[in-house]
Amino acid sequence: MTIETDPHADTAGRAVLETIRNYGVDAVFGIPGTHNLEFYRPLADLGFRVVTNRHEQGSGYGADGWAQQTGLPGVVITTSGPGLQNAMSAVGTAFCESRPLIVLSPGVALGAEFADVGTLHETKDASAMVGAIAEWSRRVGSAAEAVAAVHDAFTLFRTGRPRPVHIEVPLDVLEAPAGVPAADRLPRPLPAAEGGDAAAIAEAAALLGAAQRPVIVAGGGATRAAAALTALAERLGAPVLTTLNGKGALDERHPLSLGANLRLAAARAVAEDADVLLVVGSKLGEAELWAPRLEVRGAVVRVDIAAGQLAKNLDPAIGIRGDARAVLERVLDALPPAPPRTPALDDVRAGILREIREAAPATVALAEEIATALPDDAIVAGDSSQIVYLALANVLRRSGPHALLYTPTYATLGYGLPAAIGARVAQPDRPVVAVVGDGALMFAVNEIATAVEQRLDLTIVCVDNGGYAEIRQNEVDRGMTPVGVDLVQPDWPALARAFGAEGERVEAGEDLASAIRTAIAGGGVRLVHVVQPNAHPSPEEQKDRA
Repeated sequence: MTIETDPHADTAGRAVLETIRNYGVDAVFGIPGTHNLEFYRPLADLGFRVVTNRHEQGSGYGADGWAQQTGLPGVVITTSGPGLQNAMSAVGTAFCESRPLIVLSPGVALGAEFADVGTLHETKDASAMVGAIAEWSRRVGSAAEAVAAVHDAFTLFRTGRPRPVHIEVPLDVLEAPAGVPAADRLPRPLPAAEGGDAAAIAEAAALLGAAQRPVIVAGGGATRAAAALTALAERLGAPVLTTLNGKGALDERHPLSLGANLRLAAARAVAEDADVLLVVGSKLGEAELWAPRLEVRGAVVRVDIAAGQLAKNLDPAIGIRGDARAVLERVLDALPPAPPRTPALDDVRAGILREIREAAPATVALAEEIATALPDDAIVAGDSSQIVYLALANVLRRSGPHALLYTPTYATLGYGLPAAIGARVAQPDRPVVAVVGDGALMFAVNEIATAVEQRLDLTIVCVDNGGYAEIRQNEVDRGMTPVGVDLVQPDWPALARAFGAEGERVEAGEDLASAIRTAIAGGGVRLVHVVQPNAHPSPEEQKDRA
């Protein structure tokens, strides 16, 4: 059949994917289904790498890991109904963590909305469902509207707070000829980065230049401004604390870095004692602070791409709406001349480290051993597991942003492994290691098959504390008899081998670092199962629970 007579040669599905490809995206994550095949038809021809996850939640988290490495939005293709619903946890995560994500799905044909006649995957109102979670969701009426929605998404990601969007294309539109000119599928020129109000820039520069104890807090919105942030910190002699989403915005081995430790009282005290606190790209949410708010005694300057964030959780003396890099560069240029200052931070660092180790000594010791095994350029994907949020996130030092993939606000389980897959697809020349708890890994263990199928080099470190250890402690603290938290475990190495990966069991206290180094060097998909002391009940207790 020639291209002139093939009704599927240039459908709305192709127009949408061609537009996305023209913006530089070259990978998609998802699962093909009955209704979304016209999204899948053009992928090979357009040069996309197709990652077929084993659950659409994994597709969303894989796309997130990919996006953090490329600076482009992750793209997920779902089918209608249950496939789209399966991706909702990932959409919620992207919203809370401000990550760029495009979800494409088919929908019921035009005119069939709310019919409730029992068609396959029929959903009452799919767009409203996603719109309740995403930044926006659009059910389009034509291929031209679908392409316009793609352009609007990229404008949002480049000029606003990046958050997930959903484009629902009705089946009859998806499968019909597009009728969209090639020129309309090319990337639209984007406006210059907003550099902030000139008067506010001057006022902020004067305030910071006169400060005796300036401190900078950098959030996820500062990760694209690393060079400007570093230069400004050095010019001011300002210690830099980051949120977990901002981790690595300043090289964590830099003399001014106090790491991603805002969850620790010793670190928060530094920010609260500043005479001028500069907050860049963070809403200072409770989930990032592990405290209701920062009780800052000095003047506050806030920089954010979203005006609605400038006074959230902490009122500023000066609020500057704009792109973090552009604003910081302008502030740096406006600073009055002054001799450099280098504050003494060794005692502060010692206090922070002491607080880390006192909170969970055994877990921190294990995390420190894991950290010693990781190459300097390794990308680490973590889950909402104790090994990560109590320890590894604090003791692991990274030289750049997006080298620890994590979800501090949504705090979901099942994120780490698929995010690691997405990161490895985007960064084939960097080591990628997923560090997850046993409870978290069970949420996404099926994605080991995805990693094997994609022929990735990927190491998975599963730290086994016997189930949901934090929730168990929560129950004990409430005077409850633990229930539903001590879990029967598979033979993890054997399970990895069943998927076509390699697996090894290591008792805590053995040479874990050596096992991790060997796994990374060995290539392929390898699981290192680390058993913590007293993690498992007796065989009799396991039998009773099974």
